[in-house]
Amino acid sequence: MARRNTYKEDEVLETPFDFHHLLRASVYIKKYLGKMTLALVLSALGGVAALFAPMINQKALDDAIPNKNMNLLFTLVAILIGVYVISVIFTTIRSRIMVHVSQNIIFDIRKDIFEHLQKLPFQYYDDRPHGKILIRVVNYVNSVSDMLSNGLINVVLEIMNLIFIVIFMFCVDVKLSLVVMAGVPVLGVFMMWIKKRQRKAWQQVSNKNSNLNAYLQENIVGAKITQIFAREEENEETFAVLSDRCRTTWLQAVRYSNLVWPGIDNISVWVRSAIFIFGLVIFGQGNTSLGTIVAIASYASRFWQPIMNLGNIFNNFINNIAYLERIFETLDEPVTVADAEDAGEMPAIRGEVTFENVTFGYEEGKTVLNNLSFTVKPGESVALVGPTGAGKSTIVNLISRFYNVDSGRVLIDGIDISKVTLHSLRSQMGIMLQDSFIFSGTIEDNIRYGKLDATEEEILKASETVCADEFIRRFADGYQTEVKERGSLLSQGQKQLISFARTLLSDPAIMVLDEATSSIDVQTERALQRGLNAMLQGRTSFIIAHRLSTIKNCDKIMYIDQGGIMECGTHEELMEKKGYYYHLYTAQMEDIA
Repeated sequence: MARRNTYKEDEVLETPFDFHHLLRASVYIKKYLGKMTLALVLSALGGVAALFAPMINQKALDDAIPNKNMNLLFTLVAILIGVYVISVIFTTIRSRIMVHVSQNIIFDIRKDIFEHLQKLPFQYYDDRPHGKILIRVVNYVNSVSDMLSNGLINVVLEIMNLIFIVIFMFCVDVKLSLVVMAGVPVLGVFMMWIKKRQRKAWQQVSNKNSNLNAYLQENIVGAKITQIFAREEENEETFAVLSDRCRTTWLQAVRYSNLVWPGIDNISVWVRSAIFIFGLVIFGQGNTSLGTIVAIASYASRFWQPIMNLGNIFNNFINNIAYLERIFETLDEPVTVADAEDAGEMPAIRGEVTFENVTFGYEEGKTVLNNLSFTVKPGESVALVGPTGAGKSTIVNLISRFYNVDSGRVLIDGIDISKVTLHSLRSQMGIMLQDSFIFSGTIEDNIRYGKLDATEEEILKASETVCADEFIRRFADGYQTEVKERGSLLSQGQKQLISFARTLLSDPAIMVLDEATSSIDVQTERALQRGLNAMLQGRTSFIIAHRLSTIKNCDKIMYIDQGGIMECGTHEELMEKKGYYYHLYTAQMEDIA
């Protein structure tokens, strides 16, 4: 049987790179422009000082040595040493400045991406593997930071060096300088040829690395499922395919990158050879001194050095341009669920919830809720039941405004929730999901997450109410127990009880329980039910439960299917109707029996 690979398809760049991206990146440079300017000045001074070395050598070869002028020779040697010392000192100071600037730029970009990710709607995370998001925040930011700091300064610096070298070179000999300059058009043709190929190759590297990172992150999180279904060999094959694609595309990209400096170096060698040929044979005829030829050859070597450096910088730019594009794609991702410009604060919620002709779908053309309308009074407990995918979780997600409705309105206490700030709305709601997420840290930290100023007494009371205190105290460190990433030390039931305590501690006006007791054993659930009854007292609550026996006492039960409410009433009323709910309930009781 053929094995099916389950890796994600490659991402496609949504926009081509243009110079606007670098201009936009200048926002992160402006804050450190003063330090970068100082570093540039120091580097320029050091570079100019070093450019006097060939002239000093020329003076030594043409005057001091032939005339055996030892005083002049020692003076020239002292000046030469001083020139190099100044150059090294300035370069060292510049390097230290740029290390700090580079790290600050990393901090600023990463901070902006993280803040933006916090605001993006659920839809963004629904559509993307988390590994692809993670690689942008960590790897890509590290890659582009040096380009935005040292890279840009080095571009300016090398151009300045090039200008100064040309000036010094022409001051020594014009004709031989023109021989050096004749190699520039050859270089231009070579760089134009390689530019397009390089960028395309490094875009492919970016794609393949992103895919590999996404698959790796997914398999680390799902390692237990992999072992349960004995999928190790299949996953290894898939990983090998993705890893091989990374290797292949990287090698292809490096082939182009490795052509740059040998190409420039070859042109440099040809030009320096031409200097000696023209200097000694064509232009020479006894008029061109050895010192002049050596000085021009030295300047020629220096002339091609900044060009080689610019070629390497160009390589770095090409390599990191794809990463910069990815970063801006993330920052440009629209925050579709956001505060309106005239959004006000949500007053203290009483708890009346109204849906007015609400239509919603996660994908265009696929409607989950169609023209849905209902009203829940303050303090009422409402159970949502129905088949999987009918829209039960969608309803509670819209109440919290995790998604925007396609049409219609969701009102709380008569106020359209799209007209109030998200913080003022969600801070008054308590939401318990089936997958109870536990953060790294202590149990106390996790319970306090929804109310950072909670006292130990409040934490203890909330834990006791939801029957979490007993198992917490069985740990050696009690509430100070470190639970590691995703609560690896806890059972699913324990995670849910901690989440219950966290939700209760936030003292919400509206409670949403989405399969919140699915991982709790029946005995614990019965004890928990007493605490839940106290917790829900006086609060509007929406409960989605797989075990229908737990929602019989709700004030209202809604059977959701086909984009709307098929039935609504109390448990007794719906059982008398012998409709959808009746058949669902009796079928479940028969299964239990």
